[in-house]
Amino acid sequence: MLTGEVRNKVDKIWTDIWAGGITNPLTVIEQLTYLMFIRSLDEKELERESFEAISGEQADKIFPQDEDGQSMRWSKFKTKDPRIIFDIVGTKVFPFIKAMNGQEASAFSRYMQDAMFLIPTPQVLQKIITGLDELYEHDIQNLDMQGDLYEYMLGKLATSGQNGQFRTPKHIRDMMVRLMAPTPEDKICDPACGTAGFLVSSAEYVRERYEAEMTSEQWDHFAGDMFTGLDTDRTMLRLSAMNLMLHSITNPHINYVDSVSKQNLISAEYDVILANPPFTGTVDAESIHDNLKAVTNTKKTELLFVALFLRMLRKGGRCACIVPDGVLFGTTNAHKSLRKEIVENHQLQAVISLPSGVFKPYAGVSTAILIFTKTGAGGTDKVWFYDMKTDGYSLDDKRSPIAANDIPDILARFHNLENEAGRLPTEQSFLIDKSAIEANDYDLSINRYKEVVYEKVEYDPPAVIMARLDELNVKISAKMEELRGLLGE
Repeated sequence: MLTGEVRNKVDKIWTDIWAGGITNPLTVIEQLTYLMFIRSLDEKELERESFEAISGEQADKIFPQDEDGQSMRWSKFKTKDPRIIFDIVGTKVFPFIKAMNGQEASAFSRYMQDAMFLIPTPQVLQKIITGLDELYEHDIQNLDMQGDLYEYMLGKLATSGQNGQFRTPKHIRDMMVRLMAPTPEDKICDPACGTAGFLVSSAEYVRERYEAEMTSEQWDHFAGDMFTGLDTDRTMLRLSAMNLMLHSITNPHINYVDSVSKQNLISAEYDVILANPPFTGTVDAESIHDNLKAVTNTKKTELLFVALFLRMLRKGGRCACIVPDGVLFGTTNAHKSLRKEIVENHQLQAVISLPSGVFKPYAGVSTAILIFTKTGAGGTDKVWFYDMKTDGYSLDDKRSPIAANDIPDILARFHNLENEAGRLPTEQSFLIDKSAIEANDYDLSINRYKEVVYEKVEYDPPAVIMARLDELNVKISAKMEELRGLLGE
């Protein structure tokens, strides 16, 4: 975890960039990401040179070996005059990383072609380089802390209006990953990956749970094929690729794909899908893949994405996704057909209702988590409903930490559903038979099944209440007389 001191240093770098005229948080993070990548290339080069010195074997180099090429290395230019640094980074290093290919082509460098160097002045650039260097040399001791550093920077998107759509709160992502419990053998995908938060949380879970027992083949799988993220925003793809690199995932499948379009042909590919797809907007009807329209004939992205998850999962594959409440109870044919598809042809396991403040300060929309398994042959028997009231943070715009937190209870109960059989719909969680869901037109909103117990209040008879009022009036009159006597003296 990052200390308050480290956070303050990051905030100082951020303030320096803002003071230089870059006020869009997304642009700030982009520019910092480029510089972090430039520094990481020099770190790799130093490791290769160290390997050569120890082993005597020749290692491939990242930078050209002439004077011009060596001048582009972070360790070579960082102490120079600010104007020289600005010139080197702007005219040499940046074009170099944009053109990287061959063995050095990472998921990040693939999306550098349309990147722009926007640091406004030599002085601002020098402050950023000095600040980052101090962080890495004195505060960031390992990969986990690098990941935490980047996560903290990405967290600033949550306070930036529309940019907040790219981020699901980390504790919610972590909960969803623990509900899925991925293994080192799984292939995991987020078809609307944003900054790759779900993939990062999955990677952290796998390392935490299985690190000591993973084979070399599993580590190779972890570094590459295990994680796939799709998005239509190249800026997001750059940020997500960097985020994954900082979490030891050196070659993830981060691809520019319009997931619900005919461009995306992926089918029966993944063991786990974790996602918070776009809630609003529609797409061009002509571009939507026909097999999605066969499940839910609509242009609404929130419905199309759920149909897409079913298609992209292998049989036996599992999904945990966030959906707006309208998906649960919408009355259009498209809404009903999607819910019927999940309940009748696959296995719907859980609907977890989230409190509406989870996505504040930038959205107050009511949402839920759907958890289902692709079977192609039904399997829904009972569906578990949970009415989540607290997530460890206040539900106002400040989202301050509080003691009340339903997440541990959700995890414990979901992984022991056999113990839920005796619970009633009046409680916070309960099981509902598939037949009841079918009878309710496949409505999946918790309020359809939750029963509210009203406490009976018994009042005294009117005569008793009147007598009590008379008694109070007598007491008031006596006190008034006592007060008049005091005033008369």
